[in-house]
Amino acid sequence: MKIDMVFDYEMGTDLASTIQELLNESFQKDFPKNRIYFKQLPHFRFVAFNEKNQLIGQVGIDYRVMNLNGEPIRVLGLIDLCVTQNTRSKGIGSKLLLEIEQFCCNRNIDFLLLFADNKTLYLKNGYRSVTNKCKWLKINHESQITRGIGYEKIEGLMIKEVGKYGWREGDLDFLGYLY
Repeated sequence: MKIDMVFDYEMGTDLASTIQELLNESFQKDFPKNRIYFKQLPHFRFVAFNEKNQLIGQVGIDYRVMNLNGEPIRVLGLIDLCVTQNTRSKGIGSKLLLEIEQFCCNRNIDFLLLFADNKTLYLKNGYRSVTNKCKWLKINHESQITRGIGYEKIEGLMIKEVGKYGWREGDLDFLGYLY
């Protein structure tokens, strides 16, 4: 298996099409069928390929400043991590998470942050659930129109500390959309 870092603005149509198929297979319920992002394009992705150079997993990455209890923090957001159905439970998701963690070494990143319906993979890899009250820009994923500002505790919020700061409960302003 090999893992590559791909910037969306450099992605070819073949890879984009394959990623779109994987996202539709993995997130059948709500994911838009005609694009490779839910609400916003990630800054880049880590993509995993098998020995036949077939896509077997991907995760989008969003780098931004957020505000945690009045203090700026630098966050890598993990978006839509998924693995092909026939390769699940073979460690590919964990390898993608490890790749992200290694990427963070010696970089100005304080936390990894994601939302998870199923937390098993993330708990196994050192992430933990947090219950911060979140503020974010509400975007309708179908019409891609801003709908206002949200402010509430959101289930499934998970973080991993990768910098020198410890996480604190309280208010978390995303300074943008939710992943």
